[in-house]
Amino acid sequence: MSTIILGIESSCDDTSAAVIVDGILKSNVIASQKVHENYGGVVPELASRAHLQNIAPVVSEAIKQAGIRKESINAIAFTRGPGLPGSLHVGTSFSKGLALGLNVPLVDVNHLHGHVLSHFIKEDESTEVPQFPFLCLLISGGNSQIIRVNSYSDMEILGQTIDDAAGEAFDKCAKSMGLPYPGGPIIDKMAQEGDSHRFKFSKPHIAGYNYSFSGLKTSFLYTLRDEMKVNPHFIEENDKHLAASLQQTIIDILMDKFAKAVKDTGVRTIAIGGGVSANSGVRAAVQEFADKHHLKAFIPKRVFTTDNAAMIAVAGYYKYLDQQFCDIKEPPFARVII
Repeated sequence: MSTIILGIESSCDDTSAAVIVDGILKSNVIASQKVHENYGGVVPELASRAHLQNIAPVVSEAIKQAGIRKESINAIAFTRGPGLPGSLHVGTSFSKGLALGLNVPLVDVNHLHGHVLSHFIKEDESTEVPQFPFLCLLISGGNSQIIRVNSYSDMEILGQTIDDAAGEAFDKCAKSMGLPYPGGPIIDKMAQEGDSHRFKFSKPHIAGYNYSFSGLKTSFLYTLRDEMKVNPHFIEENDKHLAASLQQTIIDILMDKFAKAVKDTGVRTIAIGGGVSANSGVRAAVQEFADKHHLKAFIPKRVFTTDNAAMIAVAGYYKYLDQQFCDIKEPPFARVII
């Protein structure tokens, strides 16, 4: 008999549902929310309302695309946290109600674990997955961490940001240039036409494997302020060079600590995950580093870098196999590390 897991993700502004059958992804439906673009960032109340509208049809479509009956589902895996409290409550409440209705167990998934385990999403039997242990550079709008992954359930944080995350640096610097939200993908596109060495921005000097991006943001802002005093058209005349220099600085910061962790641990397999791992410059830098040092690199498909239920379903699948279930009374949690 097949093991069928329905995954539900609602941690921020994407409503997603996915179905995994015996470890193979059968569907992954995502409803993105465009309403936040007008506000320069995610508005929690609007996100919660959109989840309420989207979650039932998204789950229904995921089940339909997978070609299964809801009665055949073995367990419901859901994002319990971290994330926006209101958004998490929508997904958690829906998952609990569905689990009760189907009389199947609940499996709670840490959203960050989901990003790390996105490398185990198999679209068919030939999909190659990492061997343990491996080092994962988890980079998103809310997190920047270097994680040693020893097993599906054993993950050790070696380093993390002490202030802002890499994705936040991309978005906030883009906003200071007058670019729309989300700014990260726009910076990525513009950077491909700019000179990455045109401008120099501050890089942190933090001990160990930890990150800091607050100084970079300040340095970037001060550069704009000072240059615009001399030339009011500075940004529009140098936007592509600014984007390229900003992106290269963030990549340098990320790779400096990641390279140190790889050298010190001796781990020969590396991976990246999270929304910022969709950045073309980051992806190229990680692959180049792996090639240079003869490492095995796992770089996820872009569809699996952003928030999606496929990663929640696969993380839930392995917890289900270990019989790690969640009590129906457990609430979601907004903040956690990993």
